[in-house]
Amino acid sequence: MTADHHDLFARSAEALADADIRLDGDLDLTRDGDQLDREEREALRRVSGLSTELQDVTEVEYRQLRLERVILAGVWSEGTSADAENSLRELAALAETAGSTVLAGIVQRRARPDPGTWLGSGKAEELRDLVIAEGADTVICDSELAPSQRRALEDIVKVKVIDRTALILDIFAQHAKSREGRAQVELAQLQYLLPRLRGWGESMSRQAGGRVAGGEGIGSRGPGETKIELDRRRINTKIARLRHDIKAMKTHRDTKRSSRSRNHVPSVAIAGYTNAGKSSLLNRLTGAGVLVQNQLFATLDPTVRRAETTDGREFTLTDTVGFVRQLPHELVEAFRSTLEEVADADLLLHVVDGAHPDPEGQLSAVRAILADIEATDVKEVVVVNKVDVADSEVVDRLLRHERHAVAVSTRTGLGLGDLRRLIAAELPRPDVDVDVLLPYDRGDLVNRVHTEGDVLRSDHVAEGTRLTARVHPELAAELTAYGA
Repeated sequence: MTADHHDLFARSAEALADADIRLDGDLDLTRDGDQLDREEREALRRVSGLSTELQDVTEVEYRQLRLERVILAGVWSEGTSADAENSLRELAALAETAGSTVLAGIVQRRARPDPGTWLGSGKAEELRDLVIAEGADTVICDSELAPSQRRALEDIVKVKVIDRTALILDIFAQHAKSREGRAQVELAQLQYLLPRLRGWGESMSRQAGGRVAGGEGIGSRGPGETKIELDRRRINTKIARLRHDIKAMKTHRDTKRSSRSRNHVPSVAIAGYTNAGKSSLLNRLTGAGVLVQNQLFATLDPTVRRAETTDGREFTLTDTVGFVRQLPHELVEAFRSTLEEVADADLLLHVVDGAHPDPEGQLSAVRAILADIEATDVKEVVVVNKVDVADSEVVDRLLRHERHAVAVSTRTGLGLGDLRRLIAAELPRPDVDVDVLLPYDRGDLVNRVHTEGDVLRSDHVAEGTRLTARVHPELAAELTAYGA
């Protein structure tokens, strides 16, 4: 990032944070003193610290991607300047994950996004000048753009424009490995593309004008219009097939989940913001050996592993896809069947990055998505991760504000013992007392009492094994005939 550009766009963060803007989008000009003047409010402001220039060509070869040189753009309509900059830094991390080189980032202060060009035509022209100066080939907008906004902005800046949703969908497409994951991502991409068909590709001409538009000249409509209708029909057919396939895969996973439920194996789901350390936690608790990368959305396919509580009870631990602010609706819908693993769990470990600039924002974003998939009734334990590098005051604040919370470091192992004990305490326990005498030829029942229940006393007598235990109601019913 060049010094002259930085000076050109730099503004006071304190002044921006103190601006008084009503959420209905109207500027409040009745105040004196702290408010921004008109020039400041309308100015583009560069955000520092976003460059992701790669060091050498080997990294480019490793990615096996065509790196794009991008400029990030954000419209700040509410919240503080720190919120706006954190959002753009997250967009920079997303762009880097997708394989791009981030050259610069700008934030435009507006009461509401411009309905035509999103930034406003004047600011879009300033963005075009920055694109030329930096040699960028792509602009990524920190919001979801309407098809008309994307086209209008692209016409001005003269390079490709994509929005936050398209960027996240691209990352998911790169990272999905399982058959179900790939199908879910493709479904989300097609749902995103369908209403935007007219805006993609210069070759799609409009319907023929002149007399044809007036109803004359049967069969002489523009070829682009026919192609759009054909594309739309093909996409709808593909969406229907993908939904059918995902439903069949869901049935298979539901069968496996109901089998675990029948055996009364409690389930624990790990959820949280992307890159908060969910996969690292799964590895620490189970030795699963799943992929861990300092990258957004490294995990897309759910991983289920068996583990034991500190008192020897078996449970399953499920690692799920990470969430992010403004996670595209299409992805939430496509991944709904996978996310049901969270809704059906007995306990939710909500992992949050204690070293993140806005951990409370991460918690809120994840809980909004959990509410969307109807998983708010699951008992939640907040796991504040990365405490080895986090500000101790931030960690203390999180632990005070969250009802069930524990601080850990998956890198050093700090606090994991406390977490294991908390899991053991929070998981459901068998609640029916039995006192039975099981013949020696019913070793299967003896084994089930030991694996599914809490054995309080065990004695071997001449007639068989006498057990005093606490079990779940279904097993208690099977043991009725052997009451001591």
